[in-house]
Amino acid sequence: MSALWFVVLLAWQTASNEALDRLKAGGDALKQSKAAEAVAEFRKATEAAPELPAAFVGLGQALMQSGDYRGAVAPLQRALELNPDLPGARQLLGFALLAAGYANEAIPHLEKVRALDALGVAQLKTGKLTEAIANLQAALAQRPGDVDLMYYLGRASGLLSRQTFEQLRTTGPESARAHQILGETYAVLHNTAGAEQEYKEALRLRPATPGLHLELGELYAAESQWEKAEKEFRAEANLQPGDAEAAFRLGNALLQQGKVPDARRELERASGLAPGMADVLYALGKAASLDGDPAAAEKAWLAVLDIEKDGPLAGQAHFGLAGVYRQRGNAAKADAEMKEFQRLQKAGR
Repeated sequence: MSALWFVVLLAWQTASNEALDRLKAGGDALKQSKAAEAVAEFRKATEAAPELPAAFVGLGQALMQSGDYRGAVAPLQRALELNPDLPGARQLLGFALLAAGYANEAIPHLEKVRALDALGVAQLKTGKLTEAIANLQAALAQRPGDVDLMYYLGRASGLLSRQTFEQLRTTGPESARAHQILGETYAVLHNTAGAEQEYKEALRLRPATPGLHLELGELYAAESQWEKAEKEFRAEANLQPGDAEAAFRLGNALLQQGKVPDARRELERASGLAPGMADVLYALGKAASLDGDPAAAEKAWLAVLDIEKDGPLAGQAHFGLAGVYRQRGNAAKADAEMKEFQRLQKAGR
């Protein structure tokens, strides 16, 4: 806005004294966030100098500051009629149109000035989901951590996924992937029986579909049906021996059943396939501890703490280390780890 107001100042030299006075008064009111006063002054400036684009830009800006985005459209359009290349006016018009709900009309203006954030939102509102995602991702790369951009990007991605899934179900309602989607839907709704039926039907239709055994295994794991989970995770690991997730899930299912040496082998394989995964390292430390190898357990849990300083995994790693140090007779280190475990437990409440 300040850059735009500088343009307004440059335009003073072509205006009458009355228009100049109104422009200055309007600018001062804008700086003080006195929107109603600014609107009145700029409106008088447009009357005193009806061919001065800067007066209409100022009026549009003041109306936007007051929240009247629809009212800002006409003066900003007039400013561009008088000077199509007036810096800032086109961007303001695009924002005003979008804020007033005219997303389609906003898009050409936002495209011309490369306002990627607003352009992405406008494209989302008009159903141009692929373009919206690309522009919102680019805008988020420029402003990492912007929660509004994250929201709009997540919404656009979700709508595109839903649209694609609906197309899939319409195109191949009896395909393995259609049944997989239904299984995922039932799983989200905690309908275990429905999800199991759909996953099994998908596997009957196409047994070698990547990811299906993993999802069915996760369904069983959520119900603590570890023997069934192991079977599905093993099938997935056989289909995709290079998939760290399948190896980790299989190792964890084995660990839950007390099959410690087998679990440790799978977890070591998972860690080799995807080094630096905190959840894999924590489970590996637990397996090593149960396998009578405290040195390996210590190494794995310390690696967890190199990755995560806070949170449940860090707390459990401190708890495990306290046990290792107590076994060694190092009471001071054991007590220090227990204090960290208790601190993180309190922080998580």
